[in-house]
Amino acid sequence: MSFFITGTGSAIPGLCVPNDALSGFLDTNDEWIRTRTGIRQRNILTSESLLDLAERSAIEALSLSKCSPLSIDMIICSTLHGDFFTPSMSCLLSKRLGINCRHMLDINMGCSGFIFALELAAAYFDSKRVKRVLIVCAEAMSRLVDWEDRSTCVLFGDGAGAVILEEGEGLIDLACSIDGEYENLNIPGIEGNSPFSQKRDTMPYLNMNGQEIYKFAVSAIINDITSMLEKNAIPPDDVAYYFLHQANIRIIESARHKLKQPEEKFPCNIESCGNTSSATIPILLDEVNRQGKIKKGDVLLLSAFGSGLTSAVALLRWN
Repeated sequence: MSFFITGTGSAIPGLCVPNDALSGFLDTNDEWIRTRTGIRQRNILTSESLLDLAERSAIEALSLSKCSPLSIDMIICSTLHGDFFTPSMSCLLSKRLGINCRHMLDINMGCSGFIFALELAAAYFDSKRVKRVLIVCAEAMSRLVDWEDRSTCVLFGDGAGAVILEEGEGLIDLACSIDGEYENLNIPGIEGNSPFSQKRDTMPYLNMNGQEIYKFAVSAIINDITSMLEKNAIPPDDVAYYFLHQANIRIIESARHKLKQPEEKFPCNIESCGNTSSATIPILLDEVNRQGKIKKGDVLLLSAFGSGLTSAVALLRWN
């Protein structure tokens, strides 16, 4: 027993920050950012909390699936860093939504978090411990980047995406990989003020070797997609939509050209949202779903990569 996705939802902060607004305090401009990444703007948290976004996206997903919060058996939240170190985002969200269930947890698998959450949920469905699962990916990247580093802060935005999963046979296949490499992409922890610590406190900002991550991303996405399609004997033409992690338009275009597929099969919102880490795919999925473009029976392919270094790919049949 696996699952179908029966509801989607998303939420972004109210403040929209176009590229030109960044030139006021960074040595950059719209053309430099847009031509290299495909990003024109992003939305940034101000007075809202990340929990607010998570709640809004979950409510939208619940409404679309026509599910009561009381019917949810499990909450999985993917986030690099919630509003608190503890309690977890899933615990806080359960109270906001009035969900009372035994299974709830947060995961941190970088930008691949949504697909890792699907894998975790599949195991619970297989063991018949759940009938409905809420997955919420909520990311506040604006809190984790160094706003004096023009090579990274221009890439990211904040947002949340959610899905409701119910029993069904919608999951065709899924694969996740981790290699444990952290030198090229990491966010250091806070050392605190222990008088016994011999470590030097580091700034808790994102560090990224853009060139190395780009090479990893292109290789991982193409290898994951082609391997998954070959394993399941599904020609690239039979996939209705490819939902790829929204990190850089050049990475998405590389995969599309390799697969020899038309542009309309690769929906994108990186232009307006930037990279929202694990929330990119569920936000994009919600946008396309609400536009009525996905039809019952459509085969969807989801692919992501992120810190860890992780990569993940999933094949789903839409209900």
